[in-house]
Amino acid sequence: MAKEKKVEQITDMDVDFTQWFTDVCLKAELVDYSGIKGLFILRPYGYAIWENIMSYLDRRFKELGHENVSMPMLIPESLLQKEKDHVEGFAPECGWVTVGGGEELPERLAIRPTSETLFCDHWSHVVHSWRDLPMKYNQWCSVLRWEKTTRPFLRGREFLWQEGHTLHATAEEAIAETEQMLEVYADCAEKLLAMPVVRGVKTDKEKFAGAERTYTIECMMHDHKALQSGTSHYFGDGFARAFGIAFSDRENRQQTPHETSWGVSTRIIGGLIMTHGDNNGLVLPPEVAPIQVVVVPVAQHKPGVLDKAAEVYECLRAAGIRAKLDDSDNSLGWKCAQWEMKGVPLRLELGPRDIEAGQCVAVRRDDFEKVTVSLEALTDRVPELLAAVQQGLFDKAKRNLDSHIFEAHSLEEARSLQEQNGGFIKTMWCGELDCELAMKEQAGMTSRCIPFRQERLGDVCACCGKPAKHMIYWGVAY
Repeated sequence: MAKEKKVEQITDMDVDFTQWFTDVCLKAELVDYSGIKGLFILRPYGYAIWENIMSYLDRRFKELGHENVSMPMLIPESLLQKEKDHVEGFAPECGWVTVGGGEELPERLAIRPTSETLFCDHWSHVVHSWRDLPMKYNQWCSVLRWEKTTRPFLRGREFLWQEGHTLHATAEEAIAETEQMLEVYADCAEKLLAMPVVRGVKTDKEKFAGAERTYTIECMMHDHKALQSGTSHYFGDGFARAFGIAFSDRENRQQTPHETSWGVSTRIIGGLIMTHGDNNGLVLPPEVAPIQVVVVPVAQHKPGVLDKAAEVYECLRAAGIRAKLDDSDNSLGWKCAQWEMKGVPLRLELGPRDIEAGQCVAVRRDDFEKVTVSLEALTDRVPELLAAVQQGLFDKAKRNLDSHIFEAHSLEEARSLQEQNGGFIKTMWCGELDCELAMKEQAGMTSRCIPFRQERLGDVCACCGKPAKHMIYWGVAY
């Protein structure tokens, strides 16, 4: 008799959250390691999650008038140098190509860490009149940033993302675009991934290199650390001036356009894992799950069981549900554990007694609740259960976020609250860099954002006691 296959155990998340995360990435078959540090292989199941995120975002982008383009992956060093702040921000992370075809190149070529300079160079050739604006582009690609410390999804040297780049006639239009795209990201996080977010503006210290203003969505993970999950940037006209982009307005006067960029990467899958996962593995919201329902036959060797399970599977597929039939010869226990590891939102178990009774047993992945579902009502009941899982995951994550936001009125109180509870610490802030640096040095927290929803917690900065300008969120972040 063949030895029974067993699902590998994962580290308890409350014992070692970092190892738990790595275990889930590998054992849920999302990624594998390549032969180069920091360059991960995105396996079919992991890529399928990214495809669903891409599908949602690509549809939203096109609804808003954006077009997909493809820029080169190599950037001449002289092109990068045109925008001083930008190149200084990315220089330490650049990978360089110096030899081509066995010969040394006349100029170093950067493997793109981001593509602002490429878009600006292109626009300098094609933008001439107000009739050419706005330019609303997006590209799906990979980028390379030579990170020293790497982890699957969270810190990879090469990673997949989308980068939107737009050019507008006025600052007002560009700012509106930047804010609009942040809201698209917030919708993606909350409606697709069931990850509640805090929307806000980055401090000058934390904003994107070369930007005038950076907007962000910040999410809280299960371990109460923060994850920056999407950003949009308003560049003003700095890039346009550096690259000589100009247009004639309606009065035939020369004007300089205003630019934005915005991006979400596969890093958000890391956030998805750390927001919803548990000690049985991955937990996926139905909206983004590659497989929403898995049909598992019970006692499948008995007459009629596999046939009925296949019928149920086809019924679900015809109803537009992403379903899978597990008719493998693995044991029932192995199948259940494996699909739990892979985070499938709903499992339908179907055995001889169920068939006789005209029903199946549905098991929710989020809370393991079991309910009996009539086979006749399957196409009505299953979508209801999937919607309940989606909402249940969002509600649980929202409770985790709301219960781990703490108010502090001094740096010492902020440090103490972070050490005791983790999460976001909100304080009043004077806006000065010295206080931001003091919070990092003395309390171990970076500024997460100045939230759009401001509260008046007092009149003075928690760090220095001077008059406060903003309420700000601090936290320990990935």
